[in-house]
Amino acid sequence: MTDSPPLAGRLVLLGVSGSIAAYKSAELARALTAAGADVQPLMTHSAQAFIGPLTLETLTRHRPMTDPLELLPDGRIAHIVAADAADAILVAPATARWLAAMAAGLADDVITATCLASTAPVVVAPAMDGEMFAHPATRANVERLLSYGYRIVAPEVGPLASGHVGLGRLAEPARIMQALEEVLRDRPLRQPDPAQRPPRMSAPPTPDLTGWHVVVTAGGTAEPIDPVRFIGNRSSGRMGVAVAEAALARGARVTLVRGQTSVPLPDGAELVDAPTAAQMRDAVLAALPDADALVMAAAVADFRPRHVADTKIGRAGSLTIELEPTDDILAEAATKARQMSRRPLIVGFAAETGSLERAPEKAARKGVDLLVANDVAAEGSGFGSPTNQVTLIFPGAAAEEWPLLPKRQVADRLLDRLVGLRGPDGASLGR
Repeated sequence: MTDSPPLAGRLVLLGVSGSIAAYKSAELARALTAAGADVQPLMTHSAQAFIGPLTLETLTRHRPMTDPLELLPDGRIAHIVAADAADAILVAPATARWLAAMAAGLADDVITATCLASTAPVVVAPAMDGEMFAHPATRANVERLLSYGYRIVAPEVGPLASGHVGLGRLAEPARIMQALEEVLRDRPLRQPDPAQRPPRMSAPPTPDLTGWHVVVTAGGTAEPIDPVRFIGNRSSGRMGVAVAEAALARGARVTLVRGQTSVPLPDGAELVDAPTAAQMRDAVLAALPDADALVMAAAVADFRPRHVADTKIGRAGSLTIELEPTDDILAEAATKARQMSRRPLIVGFAAETGSLERAPEKAARKGVDLLVANDVAAEGSGFGSPTNQVTLIFPGAAAEEWPLLPKRQVADRLLDRLVGLRGPDGASLGR
């Protein structure tokens, strides 16, 4: 009879902060799962600049938590569920900034918020430049975390990202794993009921979009007034990025046409910068002939200044700006799609406030296959929110209302509908 893996059945939260050593979290995720652990990743926003959430999702079968406001499908607060069920929290790598925030109890990212909400043991593996680790402020923060009962796995001497050699390199995975196993020794399993844990993906994403080319627009546009100022909106690009990530996970080739965005962009997508409505129009129409689907999730400005000043406008009294309408990219793309022998599916997004009464008429007028409408004034459904509550409008058919969901789940369900609209020969159904 063989012994059970050392972490069999344990729920370990793997916190990844924004260090270059974040790429090593993939190796730690593999080591944890090999030791029998159920691994839920937690990522700061800066960590996602070094390693994509899709990597950790694939390795752990858990969608990384990236925002303290994120909700589970059943409406529970995601990081609170994780905090209540975790057997241990491992933060590796931990940056100097993260150490300072945690020492001060500042819950400004999903990892610090989860640590503050949990009584599980916490293991911290710092990684940073040598001078940063040696700074008195960092040393004081480490001592404070030790006073909280946290286990610190000291960094090692080695080559650093700065080009120097010094103390600050993330400890080897074997040392980190040893520390984690030691803090869990003789502790009972905290929450064995899977229903009380963060939901686990039962299988890898279905590669049902293999061979597809999905073009996605994301973010808001910035229409210049002068070289300094512009007219814009509050779109973060989170919904469009979620669609791009979901399509990549399902095997599609993705072109992401982005305006002004404030969220990390997905690994693996072809990125096209299009900060203005005119540039976005050109990028979309250029990509359309090779696309199987166009998902226009960007918040494109409806108006732009008719005249753009060559130099910064001085502050002197009042200012009147004459506006002109921008091109209707969605309607133009839908018209061009109808002229193609193998027509791409056209999906539009409509951000409304207070009512969705205009959405059916808009879907018919623009000629889309599907319009995703939402009330951005509703709680949990606005720009920048991790969740969205949408209504699907099919021209000539009944509307389909969805509950409040994380935007990634909205994206996956939307792609499910696109697969259903595409016939087995690659042609669109019902057109």
